[in-house]
Amino acid sequence: MTPKAPSSLPALGFTLEELARRTGGQTEGDGDFVVSGVAGLGDAGPGDVTFVDGVREAALAAAGDAGAVFVPAGIALPGRNLVRVQRPRVAFAEALALFHPTPSFPAGVHPSAVVAPDADVDPSASVAALCFIGARARIGAGAVLRPLSHVGADSVVGAGTLLHPGAIVLDQVTLGERVIVHAGAIIGSDGFGFVFDGRDHRKIPQVGTVLIGDDVEIGAGTTVDRATTGATSIGSGTKIDNQVQVAHNVTIGKRVIIAGQAGVAGSSQIGDGAVLGGRAAISDHAFVGAGALVAGQAAVRNRVEAGTTVAGFGPQLHRDFLKSQAIFEQLPHLRRRLAEVEKRLAAAEAAAGIPNEPGR
Repeated sequence: MTPKAPSSLPALGFTLEELARRTGGQTEGDGDFVVSGVAGLGDAGPGDVTFVDGVREAALAAAGDAGAVFVPAGIALPGRNLVRVQRPRVAFAEALALFHPTPSFPAGVHPSAVVAPDADVDPSASVAALCFIGARARIGAGAVLRPLSHVGADSVVGAGTLLHPGAIVLDQVTLGERVIVHAGAIIGSDGFGFVFDGRDHRKIPQVGTVLIGDDVEIGAGTTVDRATTGATSIGSGTKIDNQVQVAHNVTIGKRVIIAGQAGVAGSSQIGDGAVLGGRAAISDHAFVGAGALVAGQAAVRNRVEAGTTVAGFGPQLHRDFLKSQAIFEQLPHLRRRLAEVEKRLAAAEAAAGIPNEPGR
């Protein structure tokens, strides 16, 4: 099950003209210049292509060694080989994909894999060493299960989906097409459901499922709990970072971004296109509207309206949070000034014969 060597990369790279054609850009400079690599602005050498988004980055690129640069309209770099594109960061990502294509894996099931007799594995799927596929599970066309992946009974892994080593998909879970589950992620673990019966915490059976749409990516060490009843669902195009907790019966919309160590408690709803920063905490039954941005370490207890940006505990509108933080940082200075004002006021009142009123 050794991956095949990439074959689409020319021996010496791509000419600037070819790179422009493949990324939807226009060449400015030497179209025959050979680009041999892709690198960030600070790392790019004479054979590399990099990108700039604005004037500040353009100044750094002008002083750097990059052989070619993706630039947007309005940015000039005299004497440099350029590929002018609408979105330089997107073109940069496309160039990285060209120079580092996804490895392909041979179709078939490794002899050491354990596959239930009634599982349905598409002949074009790749099942690596020591994988497990449970009863009645279905593995779609072109799906890849890397070593030690686990797919439980009655689960579905859609076409083109990739499970990295040690990814766990438990029973009765459905993954859409082209999903990526990174190493150590667990999909379909029990939700955290208990009820106190007067003496002990009694477990509430978690008999629901997890439904994951197409083109979702789930980071290493992330857990997505199954629903108590019904479904925990993640919409198509959503990207979840490493070490994120998604609890039971959570509904996450399409194209949501969730950064590392964020936690989404049970029965919360996250609208389409929302962004949760690192270590954001969403309480149970909370609501985050479509397109909202929850800053890193913010705590949402109730509701965030669509399209708003919030930060801090509460949380507050982001602009109010920044004002509060600015004031907070000045508190030692303001305390000293207040003490000085009180001292001068007391002296003025004493001179005017106004009696001192303790505690005023």
